[in-house]
Formats: sequence, C-alpha cells, structure tokens
Amino acid sequence: MPTRRQFLAGLGATALAAPFTRLLTGTARADDAVARRLVIFTTPNGTVPSRLWPTGTETSWSFGANTALEPLAPIQDKVTVIRGLDFHSVSNHEGGMGAMLTNGGGANTATGGKSLDQFVAGQIGGATRFPSLELGVMTSIWGGGIQTRASYAGPGQYVTPDDNPVNVYQRMFGDLAGGAEEAAKLRARRQSILDIAGGELADLRDRVGAEERIKLEAHLDSIFAMEQALDTVTTCEPGLTPEFQGGVLANDNFPLVGAAHMDLAVTALACGMTNVVTLQWAHTVSPVVFSWLGLSEGHHTLSHSGDGNQSGVDNFIAAERWFAERFTELVQALDAMPDPEGGGSLLDTTVVLWAQEMGDGRLHVCDDVPFVLAGAPDCFTPGRYLQLGSRSHAGLLVSVANAFGMNLETFGDPGAGSGGIEELA
Repeated sequence: MPTRRQFLAGLGATALAAPFTRLLTGTARADDAVARRLVIFTTPNGTVPSRLWPTGTETSWSFGANTALEPLAPIQDKVTVIRGLDFHSVSNHEGGMGAMLTNGGGANTATGGKSLDQFVAGQIGGATRFPSLELGVMTSIWGGGIQTRASYAGPGQYVTPDDNPVNVYQRMFGDLAGGAEEAAKLRARRQSILDIAGGELADLRDRVGAEERIKLEAHLDSIFAMEQALDTVTTCEPGLTPEFQGGVLANDNFPLVGAAHMDLAVTALACGMTNVVTLQWAHTVSPVVFSWLGLSEGHHTLSHSGDGNQSGVDNFIAAERWFAERFTELVQALDAMPDPEGGGSLLDTTVVLWAQEMGDGRLHVCDDVPFVLAGAPDCFTPGRYLQLGSRSHAGLLVSVANAFGMNLETFGDPGAGSGGIEELA
C-alpha cells in the first residue's frame, strides 16, 4: 500500500489544469465575487466547551494548552475562530446534523432547503467537471439518514458522500488509465464532437429569430469555453491508486482514508475539476474508535464523558485535537498549492469552513456551536477570535454564500433572522 507521502507526491500534478472558462450563464460566479472555491470540513459529536475556546480578545488571543483547538496554532494567522453561534429551533444529534449546513427551511425558501455546499455549487460549479465533490470517511456504515448526511440537494434530499477514495480516484483519473497517448486520443475525440456541435449551432444561428439567437449564442459560448479548456488543460498526473487493507470502512483505516481524501480534494481544486468540496468525517453518534491514538472507546461514548471522568474527557479532547491537526494540514496544503487562475495560493481564493453539529455534546445542545473559518482573506479578515454572544448561525451561512457574489439576506429558515455577520469582513 502506498504511503500518504507517496500518494500525495503522485497527485502533486506536475502540470496543473486551468479551470474551465466561466460560462455566460446563470451558473457562473458573479464577476465581483472574490472567492472562487469552497471547502467544508465537518466533524461530529459536539465538544467540551471548557477544553475548547481560545483566550483573549478579537485580535490578541491564544489557544490554551491542551485544548481541542490548540493544534491550529501554526495557522492562527489564517483562521477565524467563531464563538457564540446557535442553531435555530433545533437540538440534539439529529437536529444539529440536519441544520448544520442548511438552517432547515423548505423548498420555498431563498435557498430551497439546500445545504451551503450545494447552494454554492449551483452558483460556481456549472463550468467544472464536477459541480461538487462529496467525500466521506466512514459515513455510510449506518446507511443514509439524518444522522449520517450533512449535504442536501433540497429538503430531505441527501447527497451521499463517497467513502472510498479509490472510487473518487477513478472518477477523477479514469480517462487517463491508458496513459498519455490514450488521454490525447480521448481529448481529440471530444474536440471533434465539440467542433461538430459548434458548427451546427453556428449554422442554425443564422436561420432563427432574434430571441432564439440569444439562446444559441449562450450555447456557443459554453462550447467555446469547453474548447478552451481542452486546449489549455494539461493533465494532472494521477500517481498511485490508493489501496486500503481491510477496506475503506475498517476502523483502523480511518486516518488513511481521510488523508487520501484530503489529497484528492486539493488536487481536484488545483486541477480545476471542481470548485466545491465537502469532506465529512464520520457522522453524528459516530462509534469510530481512535485506536491509532491508543484509545479503546468510541468517539460518541467519549463525547459524553462528564467532568468527573477526567480520563474520558482527556481522551475525547485527544480525538478532537486529532481532527484539528487534520484541518491544519488541509489549510496548509491549500496554502502551498499555487492558484491556477493567477497569483497567490489556492487558499487565497478558497473559503474553508470547519463545521460541527452541536455545542456541548454532553448536553445535546446546538447552542454555542464552534465554527472555524479560513481562506479568502479578501472576503474574511483572518487571524481573529470572534465572540458573538448568541446569534443564529444562519448569519454565517449567509456571509459565506455572499462571498461568492450571491447577495442573500437569509439562508434556510427565515425565522432565524436576516443578514450576515458583519464582523467577519
């Protein structure tokens, strides 16, 4: 089995693909938007507040020793830790999981019951090979349900994350299985099809009325964008196909599957394959045992350790610190990867959001739920600790969506209030 270092080196993409030219349709991002990509990172089962939050003020703050967020210290200047966000009218594991990225709401709301990732993908994903990628780490052992799903295409419409990096790898690089020569032939065939389609549409354009001509012009613009992509894209080198002894759902492979997914996510973004990625680590009430840390009890069991069970709390915080280390690695990987559309790094134009479904997991409450925001510094000023008191997390969803040029006032259930979080700017 390849090591993570070997796998990452293989995906390092000796030549990065430029993203498709934006289409002149309603699915392209707005011209005045700064953020170009969205990554959502989710972890389950709440937290222990006394072992979580930093100390200090908005701009003069630090992570406490042995706290869950302390591993973020290497990227402190690139993140905003947000305290004081409450979910609207929900509680417990199921309510929190369903509302985390949607804030509820039905099909008739401004966001149509979609989760943040799917709503943003509808804005910026139309010109990419994958409008969005949903990656999971042991999310489906219990099947699909409100406890196991964070992404929604609409009310009750689960978007299933792929727990298998091998599947994702094949989706991304299957066209290159025959090597460079076969990949070149495939591109030539696709170019030929586009040439034929473009020629037929151009001929038809001269024989229709003004209203139909506008629609055909839009189709021709789309074809031109795809032709440009075929001309400018040099294939990302796929490297080694990941393998997992015992399968991707084996408990002890949890770190390996997650590492492979993070590598694939960064590569997909850098190669212009997608602009939206969700990485869901397990699910609420997750029984994953962090055996690689020497722990023997499941994550959900540890999340209910009371203050009188110091060993249990310490073990739970060890698991939470492990998640924080992974988030740090992800942010650093994006920061180290050049932005294929211009100067700077991927992190400079990518909004990265770490979301959780509960606050204090022992009380099953969705109040004071922690969120961490990174990336896109032209949209959100980093390096801060925001203490907001008690506000609806819908404001955060609004702010993130609006970073992509959407001009929303509400996200999900409008009963949660309107407007974004001005302090994030």
